[in-house]
Amino acid sequence: MAKAKTAYICSECGGRTPKWQGQCPHCNAWNTLEESVIADAPAAGAAHRFAPLAGSDVTVRKLAEVEAQELPRTPVGLDEFDRVLGGGLVEGAVVLIGGDPGIGKSTLLLQAMAALSGRVPVLYVTGEESAAQVALRARRLGVETGQVDLLSEIRLEAIQAALAQHRPAVAVIDSIQTLYSGELSSAPGSVAQVRECAAQLTRIAKQTGTAIIMIGHVTKEGALAGPRVLEHIVDTVLYFEGDTHSSFRLVRAIKNRFGAVNELGVFAMTDRGLKGVANPSALFLSRHEQQVPGACVMVTQEGSRPLLVEIQALVDSAHVPNPRRLTVGLESNRLAMLLAVLNRHAGIPTFDQDVFLNAVGGVRIAEPAADLPVLLAIMSSMRNRPLPKGLVAFGEVGLAGEIRPAPRGQERLREAAKLGFGIALIPSANAPRQPIEGLEIWAVDRLDEALARLRGEDA
Repeated sequence: MAKAKTAYICSECGGRTPKWQGQCPHCNAWNTLEESVIADAPAAGAAHRFAPLAGSDVTVRKLAEVEAQELPRTPVGLDEFDRVLGGGLVEGAVVLIGGDPGIGKSTLLLQAMAALSGRVPVLYVTGEESAAQVALRARRLGVETGQVDLLSEIRLEAIQAALAQHRPAVAVIDSIQTLYSGELSSAPGSVAQVRECAAQLTRIAKQTGTAIIMIGHVTKEGALAGPRVLEHIVDTVLYFEGDTHSSFRLVRAIKNRFGAVNELGVFAMTDRGLKGVANPSALFLSRHEQQVPGACVMVTQEGSRPLLVEIQALVDSAHVPNPRRLTVGLESNRLAMLLAVLNRHAGIPTFDQDVFLNAVGGVRIAEPAADLPVLLAIMSSMRNRPLPKGLVAFGEVGLAGEIRPAPRGQERLREAAKLGFGIALIPSANAPRQPIEGLEIWAVDRLDEALARLRGEDA
């Protein structure tokens, strides 16, 4: 019996090499080559996969002659999910959603299909669970699934036949890593299988207009498993975030061809499934009976939604030669830079202090507008004095000690005023032209000016 031929395929770029190497010769990524069985010759049906679609228009036109139209959307019925999608599902769109095991991906999509089934035909394809397990989950959630079509299958060809026969408006694939095509000899979940199955499903979505939502596994680093090209093929990439020990879940849009990126949907996990949170800022603000040192509230922008998040800092004397710098939800490298700026431009050294930072509620903040609130929280902890009651802040701090403006400052200020905050310490460039009712504006240009304003307020 002839020995099967193998090759090593890069999980990042899909490049092929006959021998294993530590570094991919195509994209220079490290430790991404995976062994895969390859066929001696293209399968019999391989040629038709890349044939032009029947009746397709290959006429070249000028871009100016193409009429730009807003694509109609189908709201799912879950407000937070619709927000992340940009208003709803677009006909023929392909959505990829990933997250840690057990975080609620299948639960969310089963609820979404139940909400959609009364308006449009839907199909739920389960490859990880049996039909009985899905039915048991639906009963536990208490959702109406009388109009939801269910298919327990992992063969791509069978799923293609079901999509062609039933022509659903929306189909869920749970999950893409469990599917396999009979035209490839590699195992399900391999780079070749994931790439081929995703490409074929995307082709079906564009040809028939069926919106397809695919669930994807993630690696231990938190990235989507499989080839990186998977994220390039699809139209929208969503990540399910949150601590499995917490009842709150965040759905974040990383890529969206039909809407804004970095949109955030907030859900609470209950015994009846995932429920949207109408006021997510309340989740990220600690409830203190009185003002405490080391806490500063900032307004962060997640897509089109401003969120109020409490930044907590704890500064303590170091008992080791190398003080610790620990952050949760914030960038540790940026903290080291901010402490250097604090020393140089405010004359406050921290070389003998341990500094711990935390963003309340498990939210992750990556934008530079957190710089000023971080430094204010650190100063409050060092002095053991709370910041003024009702204070909110945002602004990027540069290496020269200047405070740079943050985008969409007016929306941040209006959100803070709506939630009852009375003082805003912000960059001068973000100062509103018209006063905001109930909100006093402290506009500053430099870090030392901001700290002097706080010292004057405490005096």
